[in-house]
Amino acid sequence: MRRTLRRTVAAVAMALCAAVLPAPLPANAAPPPAPARAAAQWIDRDTVVWKGARHAPAQLEFGVEGEGQGLIRLAPAALGPAERAAYPHLKDFPAFAVDPRDQRLAATALRERLVAVQRDADGRRVSTGVQIPGVLDDLYGPAAATVPLGPVFRRGRPTLAVWAPTARTVALELDGRTVPMRRDDASGVWQVRGARSWAGKPYRYVVTVWAPSVGRFVTNKVTDPYATALTADSQRSVIVDLADPRLAPKGWAKLKKPAAVPLNRARIQELHIRDFSVADRTSRHPGQYLAFTDRRSDGMRHLKALADAGTSYVHLLPAFDIATIPERRADQARPDCDLAALPADSERQQECVGKVAGRDAYNWGYDPFHYTVPEGSYASDPDSPRARTVEFRRMVQGLNGAGLRTVMDVVYNHTAASGQGALSVLDRIVPGYYHRLLDDGSVATSTCCANTAPEHLMMGRLVVDSIVTWAKQYKVDGFRFDLMGHHPKANILAVRKALDALTVAKDGVDGKAIVLYGEGWNFGEVANDARFVQATQRNMAGTGIATFNDRSRDAVRGGGPFDADPRVQGFASGLYTAPNPSPANGTPADQRARLLHYQDLIKVGLTGNLAGYTFTDTSGRTVKGSEVDYNGAPAGYAAAPGDALAYADAHDNETLYDALAYKLPQPTSPADRARMQVVALGVAALSQGPALSQAGSDLLRSKSLDRNSFESGDWFNALHWDCRDGNGFGRGLPPAADNKDKWPYARPLLADPALRPGCTEITAASAAYRDLLRIHAAEPVFGLGSAAAVQEALSFPLSGTAETLGVVTMRLGKLVVVFNATQHRQVQRVPALAGQRYGLHRVQARGADPVVKAASYEKRTGTFAVPGRTVAVFAER
Repeated sequence: MRRTLRRTVAAVAMALCAAVLPAPLPANAAPPPAPARAAAQWIDRDTVVWKGARHAPAQLEFGVEGEGQGLIRLAPAALGPAERAAYPHLKDFPAFAVDPRDQRLAATALRERLVAVQRDADGRRVSTGVQIPGVLDDLYGPAAATVPLGPVFRRGRPTLAVWAPTARTVALELDGRTVPMRRDDASGVWQVRGARSWAGKPYRYVVTVWAPSVGRFVTNKVTDPYATALTADSQRSVIVDLADPRLAPKGWAKLKKPAAVPLNRARIQELHIRDFSVADRTSRHPGQYLAFTDRRSDGMRHLKALADAGTSYVHLLPAFDIATIPERRADQARPDCDLAALPADSERQQECVGKVAGRDAYNWGYDPFHYTVPEGSYASDPDSPRARTVEFRRMVQGLNGAGLRTVMDVVYNHTAASGQGALSVLDRIVPGYYHRLLDDGSVATSTCCANTAPEHLMMGRLVVDSIVTWAKQYKVDGFRFDLMGHHPKANILAVRKALDALTVAKDGVDGKAIVLYGEGWNFGEVANDARFVQATQRNMAGTGIATFNDRSRDAVRGGGPFDADPRVQGFASGLYTAPNPSPANGTPADQRARLLHYQDLIKVGLTGNLAGYTFTDTSGRTVKGSEVDYNGAPAGYAAAPGDALAYADAHDNETLYDALAYKLPQPTSPADRARMQVVALGVAALSQGPALSQAGSDLLRSKSLDRNSFESGDWFNALHWDCRDGNGFGRGLPPAADNKDKWPYARPLLADPALRPGCTEITAASAAYRDLLRIHAAEPVFGLGSAAAVQEALSFPLSGTAETLGVVTMRLGKLVVVFNATQHRQVQRVPALAGQRYGLHRVQARGADPVVKAASYEKRTGTFAVPGRTVAVFAER
């Protein structure tokens, strides 16, 4: 993939990783032993691959000195076609066949210390550790795949089961006693059946297993990876039955949801649970799940207004159990400065917030601890498993009652820790299995966290099982996959298949109505399908599972999220038509050329980013969407509208308002800044396929220019629903860790009071955006179901060498949409429409924006006139 994308993802990943790494050892503590090198990989019961080995006999040795040792003989061999297909990254490494006489020893060997041994050319002993995920899947996968895991209730009695095929022993710690568990040799699952009295009891597993990361046998007391409830701060799992009526809020069984909206028409608000209400003085439950039940709060009133206008989903940033937030309020640190009294361009705010960042109540949540338990810090009582479950369900009820379906942001691509770390769960039960290992046996960290390996059968199963639990037990209506490109395509399709099998009659939910989308970025050790076919933008085309469209985003905003100079302009930030003084924008000729190319990217985006859509580009050539360049990659990659998700901003990178603050000329008035915000949002809102906007963007939300606010606290992140509280701009220089290199650009902007919009600008932008949503909702032609339908109905009649710089004119069925990003009134003559009757769409003609009402149409010549910095929609009469 192109370098710019790798830099973007890597920088975000590094920032997130900083929040989840364990605390450093005390100065006088001995460091843990270094992880053993493991260059050999036992990929199935018959085959071992060993990078760097000789084409000569070798052996696997197992056991610990003094306890008796065994060996498995290996003969030089070659990988078969099926093995090469399953492990393409190993195809060039030396392979060895396990002696058939020794295959019976595999189950024993895998529960011991295991090394591969060979003699080098000089007869010296050479040894390395052994990676075992492949052989574990081969030996135990078929039987383990269908065994229920975690706490499972039958007739009121729980059975607890955990997959731990390499463990010597597993027991259950319950009520201060240790209860033995029984191992099933076929599946590697350990089970124990309990009494009814076990319900509601905290528990842990006691697992004795060889841990390569420390080079010895360990006995870990560890929570359940399949836990459905926890005590505060995830100290213990809790045995609960999510089907217990006592965990269901009133009306849960007969919950009436808003009508399902297909993904290709979805309009989504991305929202952080704490941001939503922590600064809302009208909320009775600030920062909690229950804030979404406060129907009269400012936040819920605003969400209801968006829903009434056409927003269909609220996408919640991660709400599963988060590793790095103290859950009890008494343990949560708070800044001890008078932040509001400090100057708008001061360094003090970020310094004060930064001192408590690792101990406060705030984190985006991309550091998973337990995948299938609601986060405790958002509950009224984190010590109460019932509060977590009931209040999460009440949140879903509250959103559904406001006319909004619910999407969860899920993060199965990495864990907060691996090995013997305190925040590690999976790796302390089956060391070396759940994470993706590199050729030397180290854990891959291309996300800058410990990457999981959903290509391994039981990790892939955990993803599917967890998603199904959220869908069935919490009635979640959609899922957004973080770094989905790190998953195999097959894993995401398995999720889709499992959801499709859910029915209202059997499961209480319609699984086929559940939407899926994710980040289809292509990078890291899995890039370019190196290990499996990835769930990337290109590969997910045609699956009905959408990926984020960065092409149109960059064209609208300008440049990329990690430009050294943040003033690089784009279509909606004044490139060429309202240039700022940054030399990074190039000469006027450079700007002109880049703006025309951006307009082509936007056109492709408006089609739903279709690869096969044919149109005339700005050079006058007839091209397909896939033939338009995007940093060396095809711009169009979608097979159908619904494959690509349009957006102008999300939680990553600067908010749209902050990006425009950098990019628009500083003297741009607050009113014009608001209008440009709507132009940018309008490109996504009126595209084919799904579209997402960050909560508060319609209110000109700012994070005081912070481009990575994952742990910047409430001060920089909180949403301000009351325009009298401002939009968040000018709350001090953004945190130094990710922004200090931008402070020279940020300081004069934050100090300028003219960049802080008032109620007039905030309310005007929000109202104008809602009008665009209403138009989208009212016109079926914005939700075309196939590439062929888009090709037939959608065109750019003025595209070509003579098109207007800073203007995109789209004809869509009986509609004409003009995106005018210039400062001035623009006239767009479409000769093919001469004699036909058009007028401003009734929503805008009766709407809140007085400027757009000045848009006009002349029937005789087919000419549309649109005021500057305006999106106008015309309808055929």
